[in-house]
Amino acid sequence: MKRSARLAAGALALVVAAGALTLGLWSDGMPNDISPSGAAASGAIPLAVLGDSNSHAYQDHAWFPADTIERGGPLRSRTFQWTEVLARLRGQQLDPGPWVRWGRPGVVALAREWMGLRGGRAPRKEDYLYNFANSGAACKNLMGGRFRQAPRLVALMNEDPERWTRGVVVIRIGLNNWAGLMDLQASDPAAPQLREVTSYCAGEIGSAVALIRRAHPSTRILLAGIGNEADDPANFERWQSAAEIRNIRTALDGFNAAIRRLAEGDPRVAYFDDLAWFRSHWGSRDANGKPDYRTVELGPTLRVTNTIGDDPRNAVLADRHPGLVWNALWAQALVARLREAFDLPLTPISDEELVRFVEPLVAAVPVRVPGS
Repeated sequence: MKRSARLAAGALALVVAAGALTLGLWSDGMPNDISPSGAAASGAIPLAVLGDSNSHAYQDHAWFPADTIERGGPLRSRTFQWTEVLARLRGQQLDPGPWVRWGRPGVVALAREWMGLRGGRAPRKEDYLYNFANSGAACKNLMGGRFRQAPRLVALMNEDPERWTRGVVVIRIGLNNWAGLMDLQASDPAAPQLREVTSYCAGEIGSAVALIRRAHPSTRILLAGIGNEADDPANFERWQSAAEIRNIRTALDGFNAAIRRLAEGDPRVAYFDDLAWFRSHWGSRDANGKPDYRTVELGPTLRVTNTIGDDPRNAVLADRHPGLVWNALWAQALVARLREAFDLPLTPISDEELVRFVEPLVAAVPVRVPGS
């Protein structure tokens, strides 16, 4: 019996050693020709992102293979997410790093970290080097678990700390925690469960801010609030009463206020009001809870309605993520907010420049009925 136990223990030790060796030899997935310390364009402001699918690149063919999932629909090749817009319009001034297919499964990244190695980015995706946002991410994914974003981003930033003295990190997350509670918001905006979610997300975002600030005290951090799911065209038939809409707005204001407070008292942390931004373009429901949205006009011919469809004349894609024009306008507002909050030397994106960028992408698409 003792001999069998020794053999079993020896076999287990061999398996553990082999696993450790494999993980040690199995890198974090960074291509050999990519150097984080040499990623910045000359003079450009480094830009990093933490978040969910609203900040995950649409042109990612590692996470969203073209033959299985058409994120952005059949017009994917000309439907850009906001970081992709920024790279095209302000790539000489804001640098999210090179486009790279990088990362490992979450369990591999976690095991490497247990061994004292760098976890890298998880999961694997094709995106800008410093964009750690991934589809499905919730507040729990900022600091903990297999797909934790903030500690792994900071580890990458630590490879070139001097570079990040002038950098910016955008944190845009929370909607996946909040959107599933809409019925509760409509009925009881003061419900304990809503307070718990608000407190939890504010705590995780606050922890991510603190982690970045400890390692890189000069780095600016922009915190984006979340929008109102009642404004999603897929939800227009729901919550059609003044009381319900008032309750939803009250609950949402509480969530966003908790995020806004994280930016108070620190000149290197600022808040981006996503809800106010949306209302400034498309408006909101009326006093009775009925949809009452405006049409956004860009240039002499482009009209974009708050409807769903892969045609770029819809604000929202068929997969219910922001469309081309939404993301282009969001990128425009982000540049303005970075200038305002941190006095960064960025050239504003004018309406005329936005039209010149968007019009050729839309022109090739035949005019369709909104919502198609």
